[in-house]
Amino acid sequence: MDEQALLGLNPNADSDFRQRALAYFEQLKISPDAWQVCAEALAQRTYSDDHIKFFCFQVLEHQVKYKYSELTTVQQQLIRETLVSWLQAQMLNPQPEKTFIRNKAAQVFALLFVTEYLTKWPKFFFDILSVVDLNPRGVDLYLRILMAIDSELVDRDVVHTSEEARRNTLIKDTMREQCIPNLVESWYQILQNYQYTNSEVTCQCLEVVGAYVSWIDLSLIANDRFINMLLGHMSIEVLREEACDCLFEIVNKGMDPVDKMKLVESLCQVLQSAGFFSIDQEEDVDFLARFSKLVNGMGQSLIVSWTKLIKNGDIKNAQEALQAIETKVALMLQLLIHEDDDISSNIIGFCYDYLHILKQLTVLSDRQKANVETIMLAVMKKLTYDEEYNFENEGEDEAMFVEYRKQLKLLLDRLAQVSPELLLASVRRVFSSTLQNWQTTRFMEVEVAIRLLYMLAEALPVSHGAHFSGDVSKASALQDMMRTLVTSGVSSYQHTSVTLEFFETVVRYEKFFTVEPQHIPCVLMAFLDHRGLRHSSAKVRSRTAYLFSRFVKSLNKQMNPFIEDILNRIQDLLELSPPENGYQSLLSSDDQLFIYETAGVLIVNSEYPAERKQALMRNLLTPLMEKFKILLEKLMLAQDEERQASLADCLNHAVGFASRTSKAFSNKQTVKQCGCSEVYLDCLQTFLPALSCPLQKDILRSGVRTFLHRMIICLEEEVLPFIPSASEHMLKDCEAKDLQEFIPLINQITAKFKIQVSPFLQQMFMPLLHAIFEVLLRPAEENDQSAALEKQMLRRSYFAFLQTVTGSGMSEVIANQGAENVERVLVTVIQGAVEYPDPIAQKTCFIILSKLVELWGGKDGPVGFADFVYKHIVPACFLAPLKQTFDLADAQTVLALSECAVTLKTIHLKRGPECVQYLQQEYLPSLQVAPEIIQEFCQALQQPDAKVFKNYLKVFFQRAKP
Repeated sequence: MDEQALLGLNPNADSDFRQRALAYFEQLKISPDAWQVCAEALAQRTYSDDHIKFFCFQVLEHQVKYKYSELTTVQQQLIRETLVSWLQAQMLNPQPEKTFIRNKAAQVFALLFVTEYLTKWPKFFFDILSVVDLNPRGVDLYLRILMAIDSELVDRDVVHTSEEARRNTLIKDTMREQCIPNLVESWYQILQNYQYTNSEVTCQCLEVVGAYVSWIDLSLIANDRFINMLLGHMSIEVLREEACDCLFEIVNKGMDPVDKMKLVESLCQVLQSAGFFSIDQEEDVDFLARFSKLVNGMGQSLIVSWTKLIKNGDIKNAQEALQAIETKVALMLQLLIHEDDDISSNIIGFCYDYLHILKQLTVLSDRQKANVETIMLAVMKKLTYDEEYNFENEGEDEAMFVEYRKQLKLLLDRLAQVSPELLLASVRRVFSSTLQNWQTTRFMEVEVAIRLLYMLAEALPVSHGAHFSGDVSKASALQDMMRTLVTSGVSSYQHTSVTLEFFETVVRYEKFFTVEPQHIPCVLMAFLDHRGLRHSSAKVRSRTAYLFSRFVKSLNKQMNPFIEDILNRIQDLLELSPPENGYQSLLSSDDQLFIYETAGVLIVNSEYPAERKQALMRNLLTPLMEKFKILLEKLMLAQDEERQASLADCLNHAVGFASRTSKAFSNKQTVKQCGCSEVYLDCLQTFLPALSCPLQKDILRSGVRTFLHRMIICLEEEVLPFIPSASEHMLKDCEAKDLQEFIPLINQITAKFKIQVSPFLQQMFMPLLHAIFEVLLRPAEENDQSAALEKQMLRRSYFAFLQTVTGSGMSEVIANQGAENVERVLVTVIQGAVEYPDPIAQKTCFIILSKLVELWGGKDGPVGFADFVYKHIVPACFLAPLKQTFDLADAQTVLALSECAVTLKTIHLKRGPECVQYLQQEYLPSLQVAPEIIQEFCQALQQPDAKVFKNYLKVFFQRAKP
């Protein structure tokens, strides 16, 4: 071995050595006999360095996994012997190997097992057991090998081919027949031998039993001797968590519902009499979390049994199952309310399913009603934040609590299905008593009271948020709570969680303000002052910006009296903060987008006359335009790249803000009707010069392009005079990405204005194509994936452009480019259909060809086009699907084939019998198609139903391909 390269295996080695070691590893993997050197090193214990031993196992692993079939019988025998002699050596080693080496060795054993067990090594387990006997080192390795085999055979996270899945099923069947009883016996012996002397080996063995129980005969484990031993382990501190998990796996095993019920009940009786149900006496939360998972498994198993028995009509046993479930509820509730969230979280599944049963029962007993109420109180209590929750810097613990809260929300929703009246009454009670004294109540209790009101909106379903109409008692309860929320002054509570919950709830129940509009002013003030947009916390300001825009949008009809006041109050929040003044604005630029949109919504939806709307919109946008001009001049002069980038960012924000205000317009309130066209045209004139700025092109062009997209929608034809010069600038020195983003703009104009833009399109058609071809023909590195992908996307965009032009009935744009150019364009479409293995582009090309045949394929079409149809379009319809890369099992490719069928049908429609004659007598014979198949093909083509031909074409090419 290359000793120098091996030095690089040490984690502390420098990067050159490490690179060399990696390269050496790759070299050994390819080498046909390097594995033998590694096998010898392991068998003879040549190296003491752990990293080199691990490395040798990695090389062996690669050999067994990928190249085993290439080895001779003798070489395969050598690998088996190497592993067995390594295992024997472990019995005598003074020190056990490091865990990571033992795990890697176990993986190699497992790989060899799945490869050889069915053929060459049926005695695998007997050989291993005869080596290890009851030696603790050997037992450790034996158990690790069993876990590695289990994960090879049944681990659902490992993706297996159908061939491997079949092999694994066969291995499990063979193991069940030949060796599982012996393995189970070995586990029993290990547990009996080591339960008091070696907790590590005992826990490993319990883990193995838990893993294998899911696919072996349960009676081998669920019997008195095993269960009694496991229950004994439940009382040994170092074993009980693993014993708990093992019992959970036994309970989880699929089986007959009555048998399952008996198994669970007998387990429960023993656990209960051993005192495990007295949870308040238990202090070990880690054990309780496992125990909670076990109780959850038992509860859910009983519920599955109940469901099956009801379905089978076995009412007597179903009653018994329900009785068994009910006796576990008290324990479930104790675990649910436990102060440790992991313990509580583990029992939620049982709780959820129990409520599902109650939902199906027609009448609830008093006991069941009391259970529902207890669950409800538990959920309310457990939703509460604890003192340690860090709101400013949320880490892993906080994320886990947020997830836990989501689980509790599901319980609350289920409670609402079982007893909506009870839920509403309970929330109302908690909410009212908390908000009465909010000034003296801890933040977490205030937050959860408001949170519960918020959660009711989803728990009590209504259509379109109509919580304040319909059911009178519900509507009045919610109305009371909302009134209390907005009048109690709780929005001033000095904690971010309460503030945010207040605003979230106000927006969630915006319909309340249509019923009681007198509360709008005080809520608006909360949004606008130090409680909302001017709060000391950036997180609150950011979220409030979004919520404020939602609030104003949903209540725009009620906003009229407050518009000017709001616009004045948000003036400073609209400031574009340029990079140089060091002034930190209250809102980020993303937050400001919402404020600009809100301002736009207020102006556009106001009841003011058009002149007033125009004046307000001008006030809103003029400062942006003025700032933009100044910043653009500064950018032109800026030398430092960092400064250029921050100026370009700021310019981009200005354009983005103006774009965002235009979102307020609609079909009912157009820019024209609001008298705002002139303001936006001024914006266009201000922003377009940025396109000719040579610095920071990408970011500036992208912003202006987005603005143009918006203006095409809002200003309609008034935008047209600006398009030619904008296009000219955007086509100057472009990259693939620029063109890719520019083409959708041209497509939008073409599809929207059609004939109006024909002269412009005819003029810019060839310049655009030259720019595209120039980029596509640029040489790129052979293995440059991103360049290849960019070209593929550009090609798609180019074909999408041609599709838009032809599909908008503007084929004259192409026809008027001169015969040579027209032919060049048509040839690119044929190439796109045939030569590039990209089904999305191929589909588009066939759509273009169909359209052109439909427009030009008749008797009065352009000169020479009929020739082109027969010379190029017809062959393309056959050559493309015949390519090896044209995969008929792929959905996108099938769509491309479908368009290919449409092209052939359109040619037949336009050219009639002449087309059939050409296929019969010239083209299909040239492809060596048999005469009877030619006949069949032409008959299918002449069928009036296009679908028949599409289906036929797929079969035709499936047969034609080798």
